[in-house]
Amino acid sequence: MIIGEIRRYLRDNSAVRVSRSMRDTAYRAMQIKEQLTAKNNREPTVEEIARLMDMPKENIVLALEAIVEPVSLYEPVFSDGSDTVYVMDQIGDSSDDSTWLEELAIKDAISNLSEREKRILTLRFFRGKTQMEVASEIGISQAQVSRIEKGALDSIKKNI
Repeated sequence: MIIGEIRRYLRDNSAVRVSRSMRDTAYRAMQIKEQLTAKNNREPTVEEIARLMDMPKENIVLALEAIVEPVSLYEPVFSDGSDTVYVMDQIGDSSDDSTWLEELAIKDAISNLSEREKRILTLRFFRGKTQMEVASEIGISQAQVSRIEKGALDSIKKNI
């Protein structure tokens, strides 16, 4: 009875409420992971764990992520005495799951451009040069740079 009360307290007083079935799935997955690690002398894959549990691997990953305790953004990660690095400092990417597909599409569209178009776009948008500066560097007129730039951007838009 005491063990049951302790379990109930720990379950109900955590920072994030996770369903009992998800928590049970995670604990079972951890047990199977330990068994497979001991048996095979290596870390098992999620697919191996999911196969033994007869569950989709997505459910296993969600369950394991659900039981991880949340960490404060102000939690120190490293300190050398004078400068402390916090979790917040490690989070630099503002993109979310919706932007990665766009990034892939843009990279694919850019890869379809000619080397000349890529060079002009690089000089214009990554090096910050004017059309006149690009024209003199490449050895063509400013009007040609403008036409090539416009055509390359239209091509990228069309392929996205």
